[in-house]
Amino acid sequence: MTPNRPASNLAALTLGAIGIVYGDIGTSPLYALKEVFANGHVPLTPGNIYGVLSLVFWTLTVIVSIKYVVLILRADNNGEGGLIAMLALASQAVRDRPPLRRRLLLVGIFGTAIFFGDGVITPAISVLSAVEGLKVAAPGLHAWIVPVTLVVLTALFMFQRHGTERVGRLFGPVMAVWFVVLAALGIWHIGDNPAILKALSPHYAIAFMLGHPSIAFIALGSVVLCVTGAEALYADMGHFGKRPIRLAWFGMAMPALVLNYFGQGAMLLVYPDKVGNPFYEMAPTWALYPLIGLATFATVIASQALITAAFSVTKQAIQLGYLPRLRIAHTSEHETGQIYLPFVNWGLFAGIVIAVVLFGSSNKLAAAYGITVTIDMLITTTMTFFVVRYAWKYPWSLVVLATGFFFLVDFAFLAANIVKVFDGGWFPLLIGALMFTLMMTWKQGRKLMAERLRSEAIDLPSFLESVFISPPTRVAGTAVFLVSDQGLTPNAMLHNLKHNKVLHERNLFVTVRHHEVPWIAKDKRCDVEPLGNDCWQVTLHFGFKNEPDVPAALERMRAAGCVVDDMDTSYFLSRDIVIPTLGGGMADWREKLFAGMHRNAAAAADFLRLPTNRVVELGSKVEI
Repeated sequence: MTPNRPASNLAALTLGAIGIVYGDIGTSPLYALKEVFANGHVPLTPGNIYGVLSLVFWTLTVIVSIKYVVLILRADNNGEGGLIAMLALASQAVRDRPPLRRRLLLVGIFGTAIFFGDGVITPAISVLSAVEGLKVAAPGLHAWIVPVTLVVLTALFMFQRHGTERVGRLFGPVMAVWFVVLAALGIWHIGDNPAILKALSPHYAIAFMLGHPSIAFIALGSVVLCVTGAEALYADMGHFGKRPIRLAWFGMAMPALVLNYFGQGAMLLVYPDKVGNPFYEMAPTWALYPLIGLATFATVIASQALITAAFSVTKQAIQLGYLPRLRIAHTSEHETGQIYLPFVNWGLFAGIVIAVVLFGSSNKLAAAYGITVTIDMLITTTMTFFVVRYAWKYPWSLVVLATGFFFLVDFAFLAANIVKVFDGGWFPLLIGALMFTLMMTWKQGRKLMAERLRSEAIDLPSFLESVFISPPTRVAGTAVFLVSDQGLTPNAMLHNLKHNKVLHERNLFVTVRHHEVPWIAKDKRCDVEPLGNDCWQVTLHFGFKNEPDVPAALERMRAAGCVVDDMDTSYFLSRDIVIPTLGGGMADWREKLFAGMHRNAAAAADFLRLPTNRVVELGSKVEI
């Protein structure tokens, strides 16, 4: 390896982080400062401008720079980040406290559900705010803002099935240009009024909050928009690593954002009438249309990052057992993370279209935006407390002091956004509540279903012992029986013996386990227990970011003396039909919902990468 290779890799990863990680937070200047003053609740006075800018700077510093970049990036789960990775770390840290672990899982899953509300609001407000530049360039084009936004978003979602591998290479350079433009516009206006830089002092933020507490409280609800997308820092850690993310933030993203916000403030001190859309008002007339084009491209990149994250989070939730199997298409031959989920894609699109049409402007959407962001920030802080205290074993007083400070900051922002629930905050909360209901219904339904199957099942070793007293005809080949509970006789085997009256030469009883860690190495993937008479009990282990490929994992059977030939292997699965019954279990409507989800789940054969021409499904009914 040449000495320059590590530096070139670091540069490439840093450029990639600028494009993917900071797409969302990088487009916040389009609407964040505008929302503080646009509704008239915060008077546009020089003192308030200085106070709000100071709040913006210290919000970026405390929440993004200190909380996420310095502290939370340390909480990696085998190199992976994100709310589910943090949830797994926290639940493992308190695994000897089952009641606390259950509550943490509940809170973490709620945060994951709320993320889908964020996934709907972010593309809607980002693209809308970019296209709204048309109103500044040509007020007569106002009526075209919503139609153009819908066209851009439709093209974006139609493109998803092709994958982002090629166009993704443009993300870093385009966002780098975007941040340079942000900085240049800011410097230009700061040069006209350099006194605005005094707002870097926390004195102005403190004076603003103490002098006008009610106005400052209202302002906090919009100031938090400057850190939307901060969760992406942690979620994308596995793709880029800590150092590139930190370099991209301190080297380009944060300086550009601060310069642009302060440039907007400097302009508003001189031209308060430009408060309607200060970002676009910063640009000279000749640059407006190119800036609108660049802003639209940047918001598409920000939206793409959220869509990709939604695919990834959904897949992880499926593997942890909180969502039914969905059809997953891999769009890249080289990157396992490049996936496409049609159901999620068009579900998000439907929600975004409803949001754009229902709210119609970025101003109205802003009220709906902050609440989901602040809830997820508060949940991340809560999870961090348990990781730092119980996994890292830091002293109680130090942990309370550190995470307690961030908890109070996050709670203040959440409280400021709670008052906007009836102005639009209900929309992402409704999406989050629906997703949470689906996830908990699926988890509970699977538990009830497993209990019913277990109560009616036959112990596998005892069953095999009775079968081989007078064995049926053995046929050549290998039979792989997929069974959810280890040690129980699969229904598919019972049906096969009953109807076909034969037993294969080799029989594997395979249980697939998904664990609360992102990756499980191939050499730890397969546990084998011989049962005699060429029968084996096999347990396959996958992390929530591993691809569950059963045929590939079974190649490890060679070490146990069992050769699984793909062309000579049949896979037997039970296709259970859920029958809701009154009494016990869940509420009647939840049982019916679970039955519908189970009926429409993607085939296990596709999810486990089984060869479709070698799969045999045998049905059975299960009452819950």
